[in-house]
Amino acid sequence: MDLFQYAFFQNALIGSLLTAISCGIVGTYIVSRRLVFISGGITHASFGGLGLGFFLGTNPIWMAMVFSVLSAFGVEWASKTQSIREDSAIAGVWALGMALGVIFIFLTPGYAPNLSAFLFGNILTITRTDIWGIAALALGLILLFSFYMREIIYVAFDRDFARTQGLPVRFIEYLMMVIISVTIVLSIRLMGIMLLMSLLTIPQVTINLFTASFKKIVWGSVLLGFAGCVTGLFLSYFLNVPSGAFIILVLVLFFFVSKAIKALIKR
Repeated sequence: MDLFQYAFFQNALIGSLLTAISCGIVGTYIVSRRLVFISGGITHASFGGLGLGFFLGTNPIWMAMVFSVLSAFGVEWASKTQSIREDSAIAGVWALGMALGVIFIFLTPGYAPNLSAFLFGNILTITRTDIWGIAALALGLILLFSFYMREIIYVAFDRDFARTQGLPVRFIEYLMMVIISVTIVLSIRLMGIMLLMSLLTIPQVTINLFTASFKKIVWGSVLLGFAGCVTGLFLSYFLNVPSGAFIILVLVLFFFVSKAIKALIKR
């Protein structure tokens, strides 16, 4: 219990909750629209923005956010208007972002930055600034989905039907791509580039074993994601390893346990 007296541990717990809320909401949309591969491409493309931020001496998180949004728009534009297969566009953006990140970091003068926190995540290092950023995102997502969940669900499951209802399908799709990009970048400090995609998919798939309701999957994903983050946080603190790896292991364990429970229920 002495851990709770430390400011860094308090920040980690608050950050875990806010990240679980953001990833629970956005991840449900990603799984519903089958955008897992796109989210992976955006996640890895953000590495180019991180490298550019280090090279220019600016905030790498903001540069990664700009890079991620432009990458998401590029994938949408190339796949929708240039007759390029979506998976090919994603692979190109994925590879380009990682390559640029390596080049910019290599060219950065002075000591090389500590990339392990960005690649593999370490929520024990997050600051109050990081918390305010993810808190603003979580609040915005709650308000957006509270007022426009039905429209977003229409677009996620049936674009043609949404268009017949007079909804701005293209605008909603691009808006959600921006939200996905922002969520990914602001969550990098928790999970890291290499592992973040798991927090956006594993809790949702696990809850989907028991319900097909969009709203229930959102709430279940938030709770499961937070439980996994807290468990992984304690394990990472005591074993002194990056938190992202343990969070993923816990979430995967939750999935297999849920799978076994579902099989027993069927029997």
